[in-house]
Amino acid sequence: CLFCGECARIAPRNVRFTNDYRIGSPTREGLVVRPGDPRIAFDAGKVRPEIRRCFSRALQLREVSAGGDASVEMELGATGNVNFDLGRFGIGFTASPRHADGVVVSGPVTANMAEALEICYDAVAEPKILVACGSEACSGGLFADSRAVDRTFFGTHTPDLWLPGAPTHPMTYIDGMMNLLGRKTRQ
Repeated sequence: CLFCGECARIAPRNVRFTNDYRIGSPTREGLVVRPGDPRIAFDAGKVRPEIRRCFSRALQLREVSAGGDASVEMELGATGNVNFDLGRFGIGFTASPRHADGVVVSGPVTANMAEALEICYDAVAEPKILVACGSEACSGGLFADSRAVDRTFFGTHTPDLWLPGAPTHPMTYIDGMMNLLGRKTRQ
């Protein structure tokens, strides 16, 4: 889904868009909304205990653009501006995977970026967090069936947080991270 709204226009009784930004999930299956569900639930029981134990106060992440269109990267950059101020929660981005507590992946993971992503992820010390950010990272997006895409990384590494959107809104990112770290409970 690129959130273009075309499906809502064609099938308004089946699909609707809202302003609810609380759409992150600790499982990919959790992103599926079924009829009658008021919103995407955040199943705290699916969060690894070491995440909340080790990272509840401060977290530095390395963002890897794995072949995307830079829209998610721009929104992740916006999380640090005065409107959203992600740093007030002790969460930020670092340039080095050696200084990071985890990796945020954006983009479909192209064949050209697959090895670089694996090297970056391996450079982060255990325990570490993995976040799939944006519809391309979650599913491959429009490029999922392209031979230029290599999604084997997600076959061997399971993200701790799945954040949909094209791009992912800063509030969706902040809400997802706060729920993952146990600093808030989605209502």
